[in-house]
Amino acid sequence: MRRRDFFNFLGSAVVVWPLAARAQQPGMPVIGFLGSSSPDQFARPLSAFRQGLNETGYVEGRNFTIEYRWADGQNDRLPALAADLVRRQVNVIAAPGSTPAALAAKAATATIPVIFQVGTDPVAAGLVASLARPAGNVTGVTNINTELVPKRLELLRELIRRTSLRFSSTRPAPLLQRAYRKTCSPLLAPSGCSSIS
Repeated sequence: MRRRDFFNFLGSAVVVWPLAARAQQPGMPVIGFLGSSSPDQFARPLSAFRQGLNETGYVEGRNFTIEYRWADGQNDRLPALAADLVRRQVNVIAAPGSTPAALAAKAATATIPVIFQVGTDPVAAGLVASLARPAGNVTGVTNINTELVPKRLELLRELIRRTSLRFSSTRPAPLLQRAYRKTCSPLLAPSGCSSIS
């Protein structure tokens, strides 16, 4: 699934789940948007998010509003920003593209639905109890692909049989690095490859 398609889907999911569940509330529904970056850095995904909402008949300012909170790259601000959205009594909190934002939203409320999109394992990160049954008020999508790493390494070994390989994760997220290392290390040694931390 392309990233833009995902954000269209996420925008649709943000509206359908909590707004249907809270349809009896008076006034215009409010989506709390919790971002760890800035509006400029998140412009394209935010545009796709809005497009997904528009495609399901929801137009910002006409039949719902969005309260934006941006941490501007300072993740230590996320808990206070999430708490502010909870105080505002938003109908749902969207925390796309950031594990720290999703964790802050989860910690801030046990009742307001939280929808995330992360690139790490949401179970290992503590966002959900399991992928099949997230439980609680938090759900979302992950684009984690550590399951594909063994197949990629196998293909790489077939392509380059006599070359010494070193594997390095270029992603800075510690949870993702641990997941890759755990998945890859047993596969590297038999073929003479090694992992670089």
